Amino acid sequence: MRKDLDSMMSEQGLEALLIFGDAQHNPAMYYFTGGGHVSHALLVKPRHRPAVLFHNDMEREEAARSGLECVSFSRYPLSKFFERSQTPSEASARQLQSILLDMGIARGRVAIYGREEIGNLWAILSHLSRWMPDLEIAGDSPALPLAMETKEASEIARIRRMGEITTRVVARVAEWLSEQAVAADETVLQEDGSPLRVGDVKRKIALWLAEEGVENPRDTIFAPGREAGIPHSSGSPELPLRLGQTIVFDIFPCEAGGGYFYDFTRTWSLGYATEEAQALYEQVKAAYDLALQAIRPGLPFREVQRVVCEFFESHGHPTPLHTPPPLLEGYVHSVGHGVGLNIHERPFSGLQGEEMALKTGCVITIEPGLYYPQRGLGVRIEDTFWLREDGQVERLADYPYELVIPMKRWRK
Repeated sequence: MRKDLDSMMSEQGLEALLIFGDAQHNPAMYYFTGGGHVSHALLVKPRHRPAVLFHNDMEREEAARSGLECVSFSRYPLSKFFERSQTPSEASARQLQSILLDMGIARGRVAIYGREEIGNLWAILSHLSRWMPDLEIAGDSPALPLAMETKEASEIARIRRMGEITTRVVARVAEWLSEQAVAADETVLQEDGSPLRVGDVKRKIALWLAEEGVENPRDTIFAPGREAGIPHSSGSPELPLRLGQTIVFDIFPCEAGGGYFYDFTRTWSLGYATEEAQALYEQVKAAYDLALQAIRPGLPFREVQRVVCEFFESHGHPTPLHTPPPLLEGYVHSVGHGVGLNIHERPFSGLQGEEMALKTGCVITIEPGLYYPQRGLGVRIEDTFWLREDGQVERLADYPYELVIPMKRWRK
């Protein structure tokens, strides 16, 4: 949590955090500023001292809304530093050096975060490293991601609200689809008699999310048939919808300005489901239920992944547990991840890499799936959960799990 950041900085041996870029759609900067129209800013968070936000004069009022101490870059005019610089990146590095010296940061480890054009930032930090050899630039410190991993009550409330909005839009999509006409060949039709295509559905989703006042910066997965069998195929816009195909509907909007996300998936089949699809769906739902039963604070998240892998393998599906990459069918991904200002953040559940234990206060997804693109189907179920202080696991938004959406205007 935010209150733990200074202790985490101490554990990592960090003197300061430097965060670069805009305040919107920039999770590290948003974490401190709360968003706002502040562009190409710099935030400096010294250990055991409040953060300071450096900004352009044109955005001074937007910066002030952050509640942080704000300092205009006009105190450090680039024109002054250009006098002894050969390139814009060198002038920017001299400006950054002057800011750090004024804040008493001349040595020790500093961690770099944010979203900025990498080539320019790399050049600035390269110059700074030469001029400040006692300053160690650490690009991979987990201090801030660790603080962001567990959420305060206000953050949970915002994620919960995003869940309510997300499921409200999902329900609207389901109702709208159920009302469409169906041709004799089982193609779903629009009002004008033309095929209803993936792109038409996604435009409705984008509209309804916008009407709710939230953003959809990473699009939506609405993938029917073969594309449902490729987990991150978003759905080709020109594909027509047909009855009896599995559709993986994965939606992950965020608060306007790049705030907190919600992550949610259902698999649908319009009109009816094939026996094969129904069997896969029931296995995925059983794996989902097993994963929920396994979750408890202190458990390594990868152990939940192991439970799901073993279950799927017992039903004859390949999984990452015993199948080397590339794994292109069966259960091909991990069981979940953290959610917050990033759609994917700590903790992660992969079998490889750092072992991350589940902590009270974290928000995670559970999302098992089975994928068989050559057979034209895929299934995934996903909800977002909060591990409460009392050890209970709470689903932050409820929604039914039915596979089949009945078509009101279809006559067999």
